[in-house]
Amino acid sequence: MAKTKTIYVCQNCGASSPKWQGKCDSCGEWNSFVEEVISKTTKTPVWNGEGESTTKNHRPRLLHEIDYKKESRINAHDGELNRVLGGGIMPGSLVLIGGEPGIGKSTLMLQIALQLQQKKILYISGEESDQQIKMRAERMLTRPGMDGSTENCYILGETATAQIFKQADHLKPDLLVVDSIQTLQSEYVESAAGSVSQVRECTAELMKFAKKSNIPIFLIGHINKEGSIAGPKVLEHMVDTVLQFEGDRHGAYRILRTIKNRFGSTSELGIYEMTDVGLRQVTNPSEILITQREGELSGITVGAMLEGNRPLLIEIQSLVSTATYGTPQRSSTGFDAKRLNMLLAVLEKRAGYRLGVQDVFLNIAGGLKVEDPAIDLAVCAAIVSSFLDIPVFSRTCFAAEVGLGGEIRTVNRIESRISEAEKLGFEEIYVSKFSLKGVDQKKFNIQIHAFSKLEDMIGKLMQ
Repeated sequence: MAKTKTIYVCQNCGASSPKWQGKCDSCGEWNSFVEEVISKTTKTPVWNGEGESTTKNHRPRLLHEIDYKKESRINAHDGELNRVLGGGIMPGSLVLIGGEPGIGKSTLMLQIALQLQQKKILYISGEESDQQIKMRAERMLTRPGMDGSTENCYILGETATAQIFKQADHLKPDLLVVDSIQTLQSEYVESAAGSVSQVRECTAELMKFAKKSNIPIFLIGHINKEGSIAGPKVLEHMVDTVLQFEGDRHGAYRILRTIKNRFGSTSELGIYEMTDVGLRQVTNPSEILITQREGELSGITVGAMLEGNRPLLIEIQSLVSTATYGTPQRSSTGFDAKRLNMLLAVLEKRAGYRLGVQDVFLNIAGGLKVEDPAIDLAVCAAIVSSFLDIPVFSRTCFAAEVGLGGEIRTVNRIESRISEAEKLGFEEIYVSKFSLKGVDQKKFNIQIHAFSKLEDMIGKLMQ
């Protein structure tokens, strides 16, 4: 007879306790403990890999004795997803996609399933009915330029992991999509679906299935109110890749960002536009990140940044006004607030601008969150432009880091940034003088201004 045990599990971090407590000792979250019933049954393999026992003894092997063949990645027929994953879908990988409700996670995965016409796809739906998925798929196929088919896309409305593995073993798909991981239930855990124990156990079973069958699996996961993926933090450590689908639900554009990737870079991002018939790839994101405006406005500049291997031109908007209520406000959206305070101190100390009594607001257009220090110069130029109420020429770009001494520092891959600015029709770019060592300036048709000190650059810009 199975021995039943009741424990309390933190729904935020997965820590367990024999009794209920108000505050979790591990993560500090309040009122996060929920009672769960754990059945101490003896596990038998849910899927044993074509008769192989999971308890098979393995002996240690020397590294050079291990047979290795390079796996060819699966082309997702989606340039943005291929870039984010590091060149395509890796066979046997477990990919977790997280995002807010209604952001487009299911739409993205169904669209990928339809586009992979030569592959057999098994789409597991624990939230939507088969009829709902069929209606959405038919709507997607009407989008202009959509090259997809429903011939090799199989839909299974199931939440029990044992049944999922049974059907997958029979169908032998090339790709498995689970929507969502919070709806699955394992027969070895008696707690409710979506609990920490269920999510952890189901993910472990899916990972074992992916590695033994060499079938890539995409897991769709919800996020909590803090913006992190719901479930235990160990979930992100178990999977191979974690992707975050971001964006404003009231806006049209979505950003697919890499949080973790064992098979590629974690600095890549993909940009999509949400339409009524699916997601459209944005191949030139710089055009949407730069606002089309009439006339010249003060406080607006354009900076050249890098996300992974992709150069992007983004618009920086600044507003500087006299503080009317005591302590001046410092507010930034998409840019590190501490770095903004540092740049304001540099402008006041090195360039002589009295910004200590001014309210300063900074915004990165397009909803991006920027960490590249190469936009420091563009931020400084935008703040000075708003402070003096002098517009910066709209065809001017900036690409340099600013140091505490007021020096303009070099940034990496300056040629890629200059080329991107030239391609989009910019006429001049301000960079560090030390960035141009070994750069052939004659091959560019854009005017390059090189400076070593911030005050010299501002003097030239505002003259």
